[in-house]
Amino acid sequence: MNTLSYKTISVNKETAKKEWVVIDATDQVVGRLCSKVAKLLRGKYKPTFTPHVDCGDNVIIINAKKVIFTGNKETDKVYTRYTGYPGGQRFDTPAKLRQKKDGADRILRHAVKGMLPKGPLGRRLLDNLYIYEGTEHKHEAQKPKAIDINQYK
Repeated sequence: MNTLSYKTISVNKETAKKEWVVIDATDQVVGRLCSKVAKLLRGKYKPTFTPHVDCGDNVIIINAKKVIFTGNKETDKVYTRYTGYPGGQRFDTPAKLRQKKDGADRILRHAVKGMLPKGPLGRRLLDNLYIYEGTEHKHEAQKPKAIDINQYK
């Protein structure tokens, strides 16, 4: 048996092959979309996945305004944030957040952040996520390839 053909491949920052992908979020359920995006950011769909290295893709989400929630989550789900001052706890529902300037961005980023590892690696991975509310994005120079997110599990 040739043992050289069974070596475990471990990539590092320099040898990781990172791609740019575009995902259309039209009529996608928020949680299901974000779990797949988190896997793409992490690199879990690649055969050379290494847990401690940023080996995932750069993900661009377009049409973020058109994501949907199932059930009554649009009005019943509550996002909590804290201003840092006494009595500064603020509450928002997804319906209220959508009316704000970067509402769809904050909804998707919050969901993806919870699905990434906590610590320095997770914060670095979140920098590879780009969210746009419309169909236009400014990353045409990177030649991103459009993928159908429904093909992934």
